[in-house]
Amino acid sequence: MSDAIEQSYEKCLELAHSHYENFPVAKMVPKGLRKHVAAVYAFARTADDIADEHHESIAEDDPSRIANLEEFESQLDKPDSLREDKWRWIFTACDSTIKEFDIPKQLFFDLVSAFKQDVVKKRYADFPELLDYCRRSANPVGRLVLILHGIRSAESFEMSDNICTALQLANFWQDMRVDKLKNRIYIPMSDWNGLSEADFFADKASKAVRDVVKFQVARTEKLFAAGERLPKYLPFPLSLEIRATIAGGRCILSKIASQDYDTLAGRPKISKFDKVKILITSLL
Repeated sequence: MSDAIEQSYEKCLELAHSHYENFPVAKMVPKGLRKHVAAVYAFARTADDIADEHHESIAEDDPSRIANLEEFESQLDKPDSLREDKWRWIFTACDSTIKEFDIPKQLFFDLVSAFKQDVVKKRYADFPELLDYCRRSANPVGRLVLILHGIRSAESFEMSDNICTALQLANFWQDMRVDKLKNRIYIPMSDWNGLSEADFFADKASKAVRDVVKFQVARTEKLFAAGERLPKYLPFPLSLEIRATIAGGRCILSKIASQDYDTLAGRPKISKFDKVKILITSLL
């Protein structure tokens, strides 16, 4: 392996080590896979940073965000010599990982497409439309991790997709108070049942809004249930990590239920004690 590739992986590892708390399946992987997981993480993290609506100098829906993401995305198919210097290390590492594990590039394109969509799309007509967003924003990460571990069965991919989509949805219902400040409503409009945007932007949830959130939580739990067998087919320690990920997602749903499905008044949080319980549950 060339020095340039090794140095690129080192930079990916440095980035991943500083942000592992945001990458739920990157904490416990065999040593030989760490640089490859870090390369995937560096790609996703950088795309996320480019799309980051908290960038003070660029408006949240400014077209330049899309243009910057498209420029980043274009690096995937460029030869190394024509890539932007600021991103070359990411794509040098990703190229090596993609080649070694025969990874479909479409998974990377899907991630960027979801980031681009988040810049401009603030409402979802129905649940299938929301699921399509999750298919591109969340599911590729799970599939990439499975591929890196040598797992490619259609059944495993399907269970992984269910888990990743459920995690994404759980975060949506958890973050309603945060999202309303960004003019975002992820609850499908077909499920509003006569409610208006004003109801979802209120300081606290009405009974009707809580009923809608309760319905979303229930359908999200069904997705976790559809994927919960996956750890049985995974090697350790990935199996433990996925069990903990599922338990963490279900803990979020439980927290939402404990505050009567009102996440407009306050964002439910997982405490240190909850994390201990999640670890114990996963180990057992």
